[in-house]
Order: sequence, then C-alpha cells, then structure tokens
Amino acid sequence: MKTIRSKMMMLSILIWIIMAIIWLSMSLYNQSTVEKYNEILQRYMQMNQASQLSQQTLTSLNKFRMAPTLESLNQYTSTNSSLLRTKSDLNWLRNMSNTMQLDNLQHMLESQSEAMDLAVRFQKDNDEENAAKQFDEATNISKYISDATLTLISGEQNTYDAFYRNIIKRSDDIKKMGLWILALVSLVLLLFSYRFVNSVTQPLLKLTQSARELSRGNFKNPIEINNNDEMTFLAKTLDSMRMKIGNLIDDIQSKAQLEYDLHKHKLMLKESELKSLQSQINPHFLFNTLNMLSKEAYLAGAGKTSELISSVAGMLRYNLRKLDSKVSLKDELEVLEEYLTIQKARFGDRLNIVKVIDEQALDIELPILILQPLAENAFIYAIEPAEDGGTLTFRVKNEMDYVIVQVQDTGPGMESEQINRLLSQPEHSSYKGHSTGIGIWNVIHRLQLFYGVEEIIHIESQIGIGTCITLKLPRGALK
Repeated sequence: MKTIRSKMMMLSILIWIIMAIIWLSMSLYNQSTVEKYNEILQRYMQMNQASQLSQQTLTSLNKFRMAPTLESLNQYTSTNSSLLRTKSDLNWLRNMSNTMQLDNLQHMLESQSEAMDLAVRFQKDNDEENAAKQFDEATNISKYISDATLTLISGEQNTYDAFYRNIIKRSDDIKKMGLWILALVSLVLLLFSYRFVNSVTQPLLKLTQSARELSRGNFKNPIEINNNDEMTFLAKTLDSMRMKIGNLIDDIQSKAQLEYDLHKHKLMLKESELKSLQSQINPHFLFNTLNMLSKEAYLAGAGKTSELISSVAGMLRYNLRKLDSKVSLKDELEVLEEYLTIQKARFGDRLNIVKVIDEQALDIELPILILQPLAENAFIYAIEPAEDGGTLTFRVKNEMDYVIVQVQDTGPGMESEQINRLLSQPEHSSYKGHSTGIGIWNVIHRLQLFYGVEEIIHIESQIGIGTCITLKLPRGALK
C-alpha cells in the first residue's frame, strides 16, 4: 500500500512538473505573442492617429476662421500641440524598412503645422487672401499625410505578415501537442487510479461494516485490518473508540443508577423538610397574636408598647413578602415608618429623623424592601457606633423623568475605595441587618434588574461628616 501510495505521489509530482513546464512554456509564449501583437497594434494606432490629428487640426482651424473667438483659438492651439507631439512620438516606429517614409511623414506634419500657424497669423491681421492660401496648402498637406499614413500601414502589414502566419502555425501545433499530452496523462492516471482504488476499497468495506455494527449498539466485536498503512491506524483508532464508548456506556448506566438513588433521597429529604415547616408557627397565627398583644397593651394603658408591637407586626408581615414583588414608593415609606418607630423607641433622644417628601413621587413602583435596608445600613455604621447618635435624613423629590430618593446620615463617612467595593462586590455572608439581612449590593442589583438601568445609585461620603446615598429611579423604564 505504501509502495503504491509512493508511486502515486511520485507520478502526481511528475505529472504536476510536466504540466507546470507546459503551462509555463505556453504562458511565456502567449505572453511574448501578446506583447508583440500589442506592439504592432500600437504602431497602427500611432500611424492612424497622425492622420486623424491632421484632420482634427484642420477642422479646428476652419472653426477659428469662421468664428475667430478666443475659445476657437484655444481649441486650435490645443489640437496643433497634439499634432506636434504626435510627430515626435512617431520616432519609436522607425525601422529598416520605413525610415524614409517616416521622415517624409514627419516633415509633412511639421509643414502642415507651419502652414496653419501662418493662416492663423494672416487671419489675425485680417489678410483673408493669404490666410485662405495657407489654409488650402495645409489642406493639401493633410491629404498627403493621409496617403503617407496608408502607405506606412500597408508596409507594416507586409512586414508582419510572416509573424501572423507563424502565430497561426504554432497555435495549431500547440493544440495537437496538448491533445496528445492529455490522452497520455489520462491513460496513466486511469491505470494507477484503478490499482489505488482497489487497494483502498476492501479496508473501507470492513470499516463500514464495523461502523454499522457500532451504530446498532454492538460494542463487543473487535475491529481488525491487517494492512500496513493508514487504514490500519484508522481501524485501531476506531477500535479504541469502540472500547472507550463501551466503557462510557457502562459508566453512564452506573451514574444513572446513582442519580436515581440520590433523587430518591432528595425527595425523602424534601418531604421531611415540608413536615418540619408544617410544625412551625403559622405566620398568620403570629400576626394575630402580635395584634392581640397590641390591643391588650393598649387596654392596659401601655400605648407606647402597643404602638411598638403593632410596628413589629406590620414589618413582619411586609418583610415576609417575596423579594420579586413590586410595590409603590408610598408602601416602602410606610413600612420604613414602622421601622423608624422601633428605632426611635430604642435610641430615644440620640436619634433625629428628618423627612422631606414630595407627595407627587409616591406613585412610582419599585422592588420590595429597598428603603429599609438603606436605613438599616445607616443605623449599623453611622448611628449605633456614635455615643451621641446622629441625624438620619430622607428626601424624595419628583422630577420629569426620574424620582430622586436620598438617605443621608451624619456618621463617620467612607473612603472612596470602600465605596467602590460596596458598589461592585456582594456583601459578605456574615452581614446581618436588623430585620431584613439585605445589604446595599443586593438593593442595587435588584433595582438594576427591575428598571433595566445600570446607573441607578450614587454614593457621596466625606470622612467625619457623613454619607448620602442617592437613588435615581426612572419613570417608564420597567423591564
């Protein structure tokens, strides 16, 4: 197999080299032929151009004589300059057979130009008679130029007639040679292709049969091909895949059994958790109990105690709602008031609450538990550590497209690095608030998801002065 493959490769390389040489030779020959043909064509065009420019210059001169304007004069001057340039360009057409004729043509072009210039000069001097004579002379010279051009072109055709005949003969020879080479190469390729295909077909049939067995799920029969070539390597690779797939199927079956057992245990654990939850105090029972205690305290004359119990019950009922619920800003402020009532009872004169609320902004919707975590953060890091307590300010301002909510404290303040860390990283798992256990990062993340806006919070802080958290809630941007 390797010998056949080597021979095929050598034959392919040899054929490639032969075809490359033939192609290169034909390309060079065609290139030289095309260049020679282009040169002849350029010679004809240059000779014909001399005759055409001679006629064009006479036409522009006649226009000037009929209407002696500056425009017609400029047109004549341009065509006359082109005629003189053509006279100089004719030099490259010179060869052994046309030297005298070419010199004669150049002299006639120069004579025509001089006669036309004299006609222009007489025309400017209003000497119509001499101007007409010079124009007639230039016309006669132009006729001679046309005849001389035809003579030159005829001579060129006679000179290159042998060249044309040689091109035709070589083209016929190349066609015949190409046909013979094509027939020979095709025959050799057919012979070697037959041997090569026959040596590859049998191993492929075996591999196909083995692959069909694998597709049916039969991974027990080994795949063997006793050739010393790439087919043997392919067969060994396929056999290795057969063994690995079989092992993987066994592993998958064992893992599936393990997952089934694990799922069964999870269901049993879930059932036990549900039973455990059922044994806990019902939240509605707890709310009713707190309300009953609040009424008992009120009837006993403990109004402040009754108010605190009522605030705790309201907070508990509100905080047990799902975090994906949406509420109005008015609801958030109401539960915040319950939280502040408890904190006032705790801190007494150490706590000063300032609220500046725009009633027109209270209808905007936002996720539940947004303001209370911000207030908790202020109490934990600003109010509680200070011996004299502090002031907590809440502002709500209505704008055309936004509602601005600010929570400001008089605490110790934060460094810029601490602010950046607070805005970019989730709270540590050890963070626990007074009532929610929700931190600022959680608030930011839920606001961004709710409104579909990234820039929604801004924190300003100065060391020793305090911190102000500003929420910019967009109207009409809910996702």
